This record gives sequence, structure tokens and C-alpha cells, in this order.
Amino acid sequence: MSAEEWLATRLTLVVALTAVTMSLPLAIALGWLLAKSKVPGKFVLETAVNLPLVMPPVVTGYLLLVLFGRRGLLGPLLEGLFGFRFVFDWKGAALASAVVAFPLLVRPIRQAFEAIDNRLLQAAQGLGAKPWDSFFSVALPLAFPGILSGAVLAFARSMGEFGATIMIAGNIPGETRTIPLFVYTQLDSPGGFAEVYRLVIVSIVISAAALLVGEMMERVGRRRLQGAGA
Repeated sequence: MSAEEWLATRLTLVVALTAVTMSLPLAIALGWLLAKSKVPGKFVLETAVNLPLVMPPVVTGYLLLVLFGRRGLLGPLLEGLFGFRFVFDWKGAALASAVVAFPLLVRPIRQAFEAIDNRLLQAAQGLGAKPWDSFFSVALPLAFPGILSGAVLAFARSMGEFGATIMIAGNIPGETRTIPLFVYTQLDSPGGFAEVYRLVIVSIVISAAALLVGEMMERVGRRRLQGAGA
């Protein structure tokens, strides 16, 4: 692979890892809330969580610009307080990837929490554990395979993000040009069609490996929950 291809691959991995890492705590909290709470209007929250899954990515990118752009609602505040700039920056690519992949992260986590028998949590609390203690000592370990499965799926989705990324982060070589943007740029240039096969193969291999790991984690999670409930 050429130096530009290696750079695009490295940037893609950094963006995907950052996207999953920054959204995982919120995904765990929302997964637990959607699985175990009985708050009114929960369907509204569920709809909001799943909306990026069905909404056109360019629309998501537009909304991110409205919120986090240099003249957006939150962009000037975050840049002034913390120095965070999202427009035409790799952090914008990570933000776009995190938002688009978020439903795929939350769904397996929610399913893992839903599969946990409430009697296990009640038994822990009956032995003196507080709700937070039972969550961290019982629920979180049992749901870990589902959490890991969601993280892997979100990572794979983040690697393929294009529409929202190009809206907020642009297509800057060495700065925001991830694998999808690199392939798009090459296909738009003379002779580029024959040059992108290496990155196409890399993308297929990484995505297939991520799906395989995610499936394995789901099976491990089901066995652990069946063993805990027995």
C-alpha cells in the first residue's frame, strides 16, 4: 500500500476507535435505561436513539453542523472553553461516526441487559448490595459480551461512515480523509478505479472480522446468561 493509503487506514482506525470510546458510557447508560426502567415516554427516547439508523447520513451531518459548526449552537462554546473544533477536523469525523453508529452500539447492549433475570439483581440487593453495586457487580459483567458485541459493530459501522463525515469534517488529505473518502476521491480521478482495490480488500477483511467477533460475543453472552439463570 502507498503512504497515502496507510495514512487513510490509520486515520480510519483512530476515528472509529475514538467514536466508540467516546459514546460507550452513554450507550451503556441508555441501554440500561431502555431495558430496565419504566419511565413514561420511553418510546420517544428509543426513537431518538434509533433515528440516525434510518435518517440520511447527509441530514445527520447537516444537523451536526447546526449544533457543532463554528457558528452553530454549541460549536463556539466548546471551542472557547475546551479548544474543541469539529469542522474540517478529524474530531468532527469521529463525532459523525459516533452519532451514525450509536444505534448499533445501543441495541446489543439493551438486549444484553433485557436478557438478565431481574431475580439475580434482587438477590444481590437482598444480600445488602445497593442498586449501583448490583449493577456493577452483577448486571455489567453478565452484559459484557453484549457490550463488546455492540462496540465491535459500532466500530465496523464507523469505519464505513461517509455522508455525515464529509458534511462536517470535509475531505482533507492527512486530516479527515478516511478510507471511504479516499476511495471516493480515487474513483473520481483518472486511473483511480484500478488503484483502490487494496483499500477495498482491507475494508472487507476488517468488516468481516468485526462481524465475526460480534457474532461470537453474542453467542458467549447467551451462554453466560443461560448459565446464570439456571
